[in-house]
Amino acid sequence: MEPTLLGTGSSNNNSLGRNCQNVLSRRSTPILGVLLLFLFHLIKNFKTMLYYKFQNYEEFKSIFGIQIHGNGAKNRKNKILLAYIKNKELLHQAVKSDDYTLIHLSSITELKLEMKKRIKKSGLRSSKMKHKVNLNGETYYSTIYSTDDNNGLCEDGDYKAPIEASYQHYLKSREVMYAGRDDKFVCLMDLAIFAMKQLRADGKLEDMEVSDEINACSIIVPVEIDGKTEEWLVFFKNETHNHPTEIEPFGGAATCLGGAIRDPLSGRGYVYQAMRVTGAADPTVPVSATLKGKLSQKKLVRGAASGYSSYGNQIGLATGYVKEIYHPNYVAKRMEIGAVMGAAPRRCVKRENSDPGDIIILLGGQTGRDGCGGATGSSKVHTEASIETCGAEVQKGNAPTERKIQRLFRREEVSSLIKKCNDFGAGGVSVAIGELAAGLTVDLDKVPKKYAGLDGTELAISESQERMAVVVDPKDVAEFMKYAEEENLEATEVAVVTESPRLVLKWRGKEIVNLSRAFLDTNGAHQETDVVVTLPSEKDACLDVIAVDCVKEAVEKEDAKTAFLSMLSDLNVCSQKGLVEMFDSSIGAASVLMPYGGKYQLTETQAMVAKLPVLKGKTDTVTMMSYGFDPVVSSWSPYHGAIYAVTQSMAKIVAAGGDYKKIRFTFQEYFKRMTEDASRWGQPFAALLGAFDAQLGYGLPSIGGKDSMSGTFNDIDVPPTLVSFAVDVAKTGDVVTPELKTDGNKLVRFAIDKDDYDIPVYEKVMALYDGIAKLMQDKVVVSAYALDSYGIAAAVAKMAFGNKLGVTFADELELEDLFTGALGDILVEVDADRVNEIDLDYDVIGTVRDNGKFTIGNVEITVDEALKAWCGTLEKVFPTKAVKATDALDTPIYKADSIYVCKNKIAQPTVFIPVFPGTNCEYDSRKAFERAGAHVETRVFKNMTASQIRESVEEFERTINQAQIIMFPGGFSAGDEPDGSAKFFATAFRNEKMKEAVTKLLNERDGLALGICNGFQALIKLGLVPHGQIVGQDENSPTLTFNTINRHISKMAYTKVVSNKSPWLAQATLGGTYVNPASHGEGRFVAPKEWLDKLFANGQVATVYSDINGNVSMDEEWNINGSYCSIEGITSPDGRCFGKMAHSERRDASVAVNIYGEQDLKIFESGVAYFRD
Repeated sequence: MEPTLLGTGSSNNNSLGRNCQNVLSRRSTPILGVLLLFLFHLIKNFKTMLYYKFQNYEEFKSIFGIQIHGNGAKNRKNKILLAYIKNKELLHQAVKSDDYTLIHLSSITELKLEMKKRIKKSGLRSSKMKHKVNLNGETYYSTIYSTDDNNGLCEDGDYKAPIEASYQHYLKSREVMYAGRDDKFVCLMDLAIFAMKQLRADGKLEDMEVSDEINACSIIVPVEIDGKTEEWLVFFKNETHNHPTEIEPFGGAATCLGGAIRDPLSGRGYVYQAMRVTGAADPTVPVSATLKGKLSQKKLVRGAASGYSSYGNQIGLATGYVKEIYHPNYVAKRMEIGAVMGAAPRRCVKRENSDPGDIIILLGGQTGRDGCGGATGSSKVHTEASIETCGAEVQKGNAPTERKIQRLFRREEVSSLIKKCNDFGAGGVSVAIGELAAGLTVDLDKVPKKYAGLDGTELAISESQERMAVVVDPKDVAEFMKYAEEENLEATEVAVVTESPRLVLKWRGKEIVNLSRAFLDTNGAHQETDVVVTLPSEKDACLDVIAVDCVKEAVEKEDAKTAFLSMLSDLNVCSQKGLVEMFDSSIGAASVLMPYGGKYQLTETQAMVAKLPVLKGKTDTVTMMSYGFDPVVSSWSPYHGAIYAVTQSMAKIVAAGGDYKKIRFTFQEYFKRMTEDASRWGQPFAALLGAFDAQLGYGLPSIGGKDSMSGTFNDIDVPPTLVSFAVDVAKTGDVVTPELKTDGNKLVRFAIDKDDYDIPVYEKVMALYDGIAKLMQDKVVVSAYALDSYGIAAAVAKMAFGNKLGVTFADELELEDLFTGALGDILVEVDADRVNEIDLDYDVIGTVRDNGKFTIGNVEITVDEALKAWCGTLEKVFPTKAVKATDALDTPIYKADSIYVCKNKIAQPTVFIPVFPGTNCEYDSRKAFERAGAHVETRVFKNMTASQIRESVEEFERTINQAQIIMFPGGFSAGDEPDGSAKFFATAFRNEKMKEAVTKLLNERDGLALGICNGFQALIKLGLVPHGQIVGQDENSPTLTFNTINRHISKMAYTKVVSNKSPWLAQATLGGTYVNPASHGEGRFVAPKEWLDKLFANGQVATVYSDINGNVSMDEEWNINGSYCSIEGITSPDGRCFGKMAHSERRDASVAVNIYGEQDLKIFESGVAYFRD
C-alpha cells in the first residue's frame, strides 16, 4: 500500500487543498490519523512541517517500531514525530517532548533519506515510497517544497481562497462548538449538519420541533383558522430511489414517493403536497444508443413518471411541481427525488417514550419477499448484470393501503393514543420496531404475511412503504384496534416493550435474535480517508455565460431569431407539459398554484404552493416549496454548485411571494461511488462546504436531507449533485403568479451582487430579496420569475406563453444579455406608472405587448413560432396530443321548460359519501357539501373478511335510508384497468339491499345522486346515468374509457353548461363556461350515435368541454380526453342523477389562482337548495 506525503504552509496550516485528509465517512474508533491531525492543529505560525501518513497503524508500527499503550486517544504515548522545521525550539514548545520522540532533521533531503531508511528496514520496496501529493489533478513532489513558501505544496488555484476560508471557518467553529470533546471528528455528516447546529446555537432556529422520533423535518407554525390562532406542525421530507428506479422504473419511482410520504406520516402528519425532481440523460436519443446492461432513457423516464404519478394519484396526493433535469452523466444512474409537505395540529401529536409493558402494533400492509435487501441493494456496485439480478429488491407499492393509514392518523382520537411511531423503511421489522424502545420482544410469527413460506430473516428485514409500527399503552390497545378496523386497516400486536435492554426476535417459538441494546447502539469501526478537493478553473467557469452552444453560435452570428428559438428548444428549457400532466395537481382542493397558468395554461410555475390541510374551518396560511440545482455549474465546481442551489431555491420562493427570512432547507446529495481515491471524496466535501457557507451566509438552516453515494456505472459517474429544497410559510395574499398580465407593463431585472470569486454577496442578496418582497407586498410587482442559467429570453418566453402576450425587449440590451446565465436574479413585471416606486438597483429590459410577438431590435418572433420550438422537443417522449383533429362542433343549448321539483323538503339534507378501497376525494367532497350547508355522513366499506362485508352492506343500507343525497366521490376504486374503474362501487351497489335503498332514495324521497370522475364511472356502470335507475350496462350503453392520449391527464378543464334540466345546475348559467380540475386516466365518453342523439335531444348532455370562450371542438387542447361530441357530463332523464368528469368539488378560496375563468358551478349549493328552497 502506498503512503501519501502531506504538507502545510505557514499561517495557513489548515489549508483545505493540502490537509482535508481526515474527513470521515463513518463513525469509528480513533486511530493514528486523528492524533496526527490533532498535532497538526497545535502547530501554529511555523513555516513548514511535513509528516508521513500511513494507511493504518500496523504499517506505521512496522516502519517506525512504535508501541502504543491502550486504544484510547488519551493513552497514546511515546510516538515518533518525524519533522523538519527551521526552528527546532519552536517545535519543542508546541509539542510536548515527553509525549513524543521527536526526530528533527536539518533538511528535506535528510527527511526523505530517513523515510527511505525506515521503509527499507520495514521490508517495503522503495518503489512504493513516493513523496508526492495529488492535488487538482497535478502531482507535487517534496523537492519543490521550500521552507519559505507560505503556500506549501498547494499552488494557488483560481477559487482557492473562498473554499479554504469556508473550511477554516468550519474548523474554527468546531473548536468552539465541540470544546472539550474528543468524540467529534471531521466528517461529511458533521459538515452537513454543522451550519444548522451553529444557527440553532445562535438562536436562529426557534421554530424547529425537536424530537428523536420522526424521520422528517418539522417546524412549529402559528396558523389562523376562523380567526383563532393555534399551533401546527409543518413537516417536509425529501427521498430518493435512484438505484431502484434505475433497475425497475415503475416500482422504484412509485415507492420513492411512498417512502417520502411515510416519514412525515409516521410523525402523524397529513401529507398534502408533493414535488418531483429527477435527473436523466437525453431521452430523445435512439434506443440503439442504450448502454449494455441499461434500460433506454426513454423507457426509464416514462416508466418512472408512470410509477410516481400512479402512486400519488391513487393515494390522493397533489403533486404541485414536476421537473426533469437532463445531463449526459445521468446515464450512469437515474436521479429520482420525491419531496413532500405534511401538517397536523400540534395538539394532536404526542411525543412520549416507550414504557415496559407497552404494546407495539403493526399497522397496514402485509409482508412479502419484495423489498428484502432494498436498502443494501442501493449501495451495491452497479454493473451490467444489476438489471438482471436486482429487480426483486425493489419494493412493491400499495398506495390505497397507505391512504388508509393517512385517514386513520388524521383522526385526532386516534393520534392521541399513539405514544411513538416508526415507519417500515430500510431494515423492515428489525429496524422499524427495533428503534422504538431499548428493550423489545418481537414475535415474528404474528407478522401478517402476503403468502406462506417466509422464514424468520425475511419476516425481519422485508421493507415496504405501507406499514407503521406504533407504541400504544396496553389500556388503549382495544380502542386503537377498533379505529383501525373502522378504516378497513389490518392491525396486529406483534411486540411488547420489556425492562431488559435487549432486542429479542422470536420465530416458531425460538429466539433467533437476542442482542443487547448497548451493542446495537455502537456505530461500527472507525474509518478514515484522504480527501483531495479539485479547485475549479476560471477559464471553465459556467456562470454568466451562454449555456447552450448552438445559442452561443447564433449570438456570435447576430442571428437573434435562431438564438431565441434554439434556446426554447433546448432539452433543459423546453416544455415538459406532457410529463407534468401525468400527475394529479389539484386533489385536496388546496393547491394555490397549478403547475401551468394563464388562460392557455402555458406558463410554468417555479414553486408549489398549497393551503394547509385544515379539516374544519378556513385558513389563509400556505406553504411554499421550491428547488435549486444546476448540474453544469455543480460539475464545474461542487462548491459553487451548492451555493447557487441554495440561492436559486431562495430566489424561486421570493419570486412566488415568499419571505426569504423564514425559509428552511432540506438537501438532497447524490454523488459518484466513493473509493480509496481521495479526489472522489472531494466532490461531496466541497459541495457540503459550499452549502455550509451559504447557510451561514444567509442565516438560514437546512434541517434535514438525504444522501446517495452510489451514482456510478462502470466508469461513468453522475454529476456531483446537491439539490436544495426551500420551504416557506406565507399567506394566500402574498402569492405572486408568474404569467405576464397586462399590455404596457415593464419588465424589470434585479441582479444579485457577486464577489471576485463568483460567490453571491450574501448581505446584498438578502437586502435585494427583502426589497423585492416589499414591492410585492405593496402590489408594485404583478408577476415574477427567478432566472436561471438560461437567461432572460427563456424566462420571458415562459412568462408570456400563459396569456400569449408579446414582449418588446429594450434597445439597450445587447443580444448576448438575453441568453447569458443569471442564477439568483429575479425578473418582475411592474405597472409602467409604478416603476418609479422601485428603490433598488434595477434594469428595465422590456415592455409587455398584447401583439403576440417577441421583438428584438428589428427581429420579430411570433408567440406561435416560439411555442412550436418550446413544445416540440419532448413531444415524442411525453406527448400532449394523440390526435390532430380540431374540428369545431355545433353543440346545441337545451333550455328545459321546467326543472324537477322536490316534494319532500328538508332544511338540511343529509349526504352519504361511501369510501371504498381506492377512494381519495371524500375529504374534498365532504367539505364542498358542508360549505353548501348539508350534513354529511361518510362510511368506509370494510372488506377484509366476509363478515365485515356483510356488516358494511347493512351499514351502508341504514345510512342511505337516512340520506337525501348519495355522492360517489373520485378515486381509483379497484384500480384503473380495462373495465376496472369503479367496478368496486358498481359491484357493491348491485347488492339487493343497497340497490333497494338507492331506489327508495330516488323514487320515494325525491333524492339526488352525484358522481364525479371515478364516481361518474360508477353511475354509468350502475346505469343511474343515463337511465335513472340501477340497471347495469349492455354492449351498446354509453361508457367511459381510456383517454385518447392513453395516459392519466391532469389539468384545468373548461366546460360549458349546455342544459339546465338538472337540479344540480340550477344556479349555474346556461351557456356559461366554467373551469375545474380534471384528473383521470379513463374519462373519455363514448356511445353509439343513437345514444348521442337521444342524450342531446332529451337535454341529458349537461356539460361539454370547451375553450375559455365557450367554443366546442374536438381539439385535444380543450377536449382533454377525446370524448365523443366533447361530452363532459350527463344526467338521468329527469336530471336528478348527474355524472361528470371534472372535479367541481376541488374549489375553495385562493385555489388555482393562476387559472383564468369562473371555477364555481355551484352544483353543491344547487343540490342543497333543491331540498331546502
